[in-house]
Amino acid sequence: MTHSPFLCIGFVLFFEIAQSLPLKRSTFIPFPPFIALFIALFIALLIAWSVALHTQTYADDDDDTADAADDDDDEQLPAARGTKRSFDDMSYEDTVVPKVKKNADGSCRHMKASDFDEISKEILITACSIYQCLIVTQAPFPDSVAAETKLAKEAWREACQLKGVDVKLTPSVVNMLLKRASHVRGELKTKMHPLTASFHGFRSSNSMEVIRSNRDLGREIENWLDLCFQGIYKTELLQQGINGMWFLNRSDEGVIYHKYFDPIPIKTIALVLTAIECCVDEWSQGIKEDIKFTSAGYGAVYNHHFSSLQHFDERTATYKLLSKIHINLHETACFHAGVASLIPLSATSQAHIDDAAFEDAIREYQREGKDVAVEDEVEEYEYPSSKGGDDE
Repeated sequence: MTHSPFLCIGFVLFFEIAQSLPLKRSTFIPFPPFIALFIALFIALLIAWSVALHTQTYADDDDDTADAADDDDDEQLPAARGTKRSFDDMSYEDTVVPKVKKNADGSCRHMKASDFDEISKEILITACSIYQCLIVTQAPFPDSVAAETKLAKEAWREACQLKGVDVKLTPSVVNMLLKRASHVRGELKTKMHPLTASFHGFRSSNSMEVIRSNRDLGREIENWLDLCFQGIYKTELLQQGINGMWFLNRSDEGVIYHKYFDPIPIKTIALVLTAIECCVDEWSQGIKEDIKFTSAGYGAVYNHHFSSLQHFDERTATYKLLSKIHINLHETACFHAGVASLIPLSATSQAHIDDAAFEDAIREYQREGKDVAVEDEVEEYEYPSSKGGDDE
């Protein structure tokens, strides 16, 4: 069918030449205009169909080539799963390209964690958790995509180190990681909303009296948010937010990735304070309304809190008050998560038994041996029979 366009063109040329030949009128019957137009349209459609079929043939060949490349990736993947070498010893040949599932027609779809193979999925889940920790402790509201991408690469590298395999970081995976920045901020605001409402006494009601009370309460808290140390940096609400967000239990991110939160960074404190302010703003009209916790809306608010914390640290440097707040927030959060110390017991355990313990064990053993010997003597002793007594 690839030669159909040439056949059609040849037919058209033949028709034109036949029309121009000086034949007798009886040997050639000219076509009416509408028939000639119909034939021309038919030939044009035939040519277009042939070209489309010819293009599809090349596209199918490209798909076959891509499928073959995917098969090659499948063959390389098991070797990567068996890799036990350290991350630093791996070469470029050890790098694995994450395999992603496609639609039935071979096209890529909206990516999610379940679309990856097992090893890539594990690394992706770990990298997402690490990336969220990096966001909330180092750049809660990144000022550029480059800054976000840098943190994403750092998270992916650490996740690969933890799993002991180097999986290539692709642009699609980077995009998935970058989305976690807004996700973790939204999660924080969602958790802070009920805490803020309960702590300050906001109530949901259609009563005009309650609405007026909520509005007045919001104005009072706006002045409270401008205070330092006693009024805000030691508030129980700040501790509750940190506990609920990162130290809920032993399996939470603040415990698993404790190096990012020990002690609680100043940027994390500023982020929680910003989330509190967003939750208060939702009650500004007396009725709770949803406000997005975005960089555009609260990036400047975060910068204000961060600058205030820095200024507070400078003014109280002699007493190291902010440093004490960092440490106290972390220790209280660890207690809330049920961990007295984030250092594994196996790392500090001293399996040493002194000689006094050995002596106690020997004496206990000897006492038990004497007790057994006495019991045996009692069992072997022959008591005088009653018959012997009668004879006497």
